[in-house]
Amino acid sequence: MSSARRLLYLVHRWMGVVLCAFFAMWFVSGVVMMYVGYPKLTAQERLAHLPALDGGADYLSPARALAAAGLAGRELDDLRLAMASRGQAVYLATPAPARGGAGQGARRPRAAAPVVIDARDGSVLRVADREAALASARAFAGSGADPGAAAPDYEGTIDEDAFTHSRALDAHRPLHVVQLHDAARTRLYVSGTTGEVVRDAPRAERLWNYAGAWIHWLYPFRGNVFDRWWTDIVNWLSIAGIVLTVTGTVVGVMRWRFTRRYRSASRSPYTGRAMRWHHIAGLAFAGITFSWIFSGLMSMNPWRVLDSGAPALRTEAMNGGRLAADALGTPPRALLAAAGGDVRELRWLRAPGRDLVAVSGPLGRVAVLDAGTARAHVPDATALRQAAARLVDAPVHEAQSLAAYDLYYYARDAHTMTGGNDKPLPVLRMKFADAHATWVHLDPATGEVLGRTDDWRRAGRWLFAMLHSWDWLPLLQRRPLWDIVLIALSAGGLLLSATGVVIGLRRLVRKGGALARSPAGVTCNAGAARTRGQAP
Repeated sequence: MSSARRLLYLVHRWMGVVLCAFFAMWFVSGVVMMYVGYPKLTAQERLAHLPALDGGADYLSPARALAAAGLAGRELDDLRLAMASRGQAVYLATPAPARGGAGQGARRPRAAAPVVIDARDGSVLRVADREAALASARAFAGSGADPGAAAPDYEGTIDEDAFTHSRALDAHRPLHVVQLHDAARTRLYVSGTTGEVVRDAPRAERLWNYAGAWIHWLYPFRGNVFDRWWTDIVNWLSIAGIVLTVTGTVVGVMRWRFTRRYRSASRSPYTGRAMRWHHIAGLAFAGITFSWIFSGLMSMNPWRVLDSGAPALRTEAMNGGRLAADALGTPPRALLAAAGGDVRELRWLRAPGRDLVAVSGPLGRVAVLDAGTARAHVPDATALRQAAARLVDAPVHEAQSLAAYDLYYYARDAHTMTGGNDKPLPVLRMKFADAHATWVHLDPATGEVLGRTDDWRRAGRWLFAMLHSWDWLPLLQRRPLWDIVLIALSAGGLLLSATGVVIGLRRLVRKGGALARSPAGVTCNAGAARTRGQAP
């Protein structure tokens, strides 16, 4: 046997001893994640659990509340009114960063936590304490709580645990943990800065996550001494997995006889059951194993290879400025009266040339009002397209209205990694003739930017979402076909991995026994003689 071929066998053999266990774990946990995702509080869940705003209450206007809180004259990134903190009505205002704070190409700073302002007197609620967390938890449980259930239990504060690794929660740390005594045994995580419930995790979801996302994403390496190396661990394990699948495929093809058979009448040279099944499963499922390991690596955007370097969208140019605190003088009572019904949240936003208020009920948005007149906003499609053309410093290549989802704008189930975000229809898509081939999706009802993509991000959509989750609409729209295909492929990959684990354990046991019986050096030579050319 040539030295190159021998090296190929050895690389695959000893890498497989370690990595096949990871492969088996990834295949099993991937199937679990098809049905149970990492805990998150979706927008619809949040709205459903918020108490209704009191339409007759004398809430301060945003301008008065912001002035009382010392934010007069400030520009805002976001402003909401809801019963979202301590079970009382509050404004949650996120001031816009100072102009010129970041240079060209600089990474945007981490989002700041909103300023929490009492909607009745304008006082700023600085830090959420134990009582505030319990009040928010009781409000979250609301009328759906079992009247006979015990009061929620306060379990202290944490910075991070197995279900709160998301960087989106960084502005809310430390988090208060409150345990509800509902049927689902829901654990709530309450922001230490705003007092909002920012995550819910029912007991079943938590338990399944230990066999699903928590282990799939190698979260045992998060929130401890390995945290700083977690990204590198995932990246390099994925790269090693790619090497393992490639070398295994090469060895498997080399050992398979396509035109004649071995003495055993098989095209595979291996007579042992585990080795034969590993060989056959490897040839059958090496392609899907490679694609899933590679796309998992792409989900990490290793070393930012999928970043295009495109400049930020010019949203201020499109909207004619930012949301300004001083301009929001209409009191909530007028807005609530115009909206009517069960209103859970008012959210002010800047649209092209005007300020709007999105009114949400327990199931989502129910109306869009003019922030100044409290009248229903009537969208102007032509004006929006003209304004949206200013988002990118390049000509518009195409503007189209989408009435159905397609390959680049689609919704997934809330529990999935990319699901849970609002993806309304119809949507306006603007395509620009810039160097990055930028596309922007906008909500025609409000003019909000729902998302952007460019040539590199679209490539990433195929390299991750398509290869890893099979986010292909013709398949997603024909469930349970999608489920059957992914489970069958996962079962094949598990067979490949499990047989590799068995082979690896047997080899380690055999090597250990040989080392115990033989002098150093003799064992290695004898082992090499016995196994030369026999195992991939």
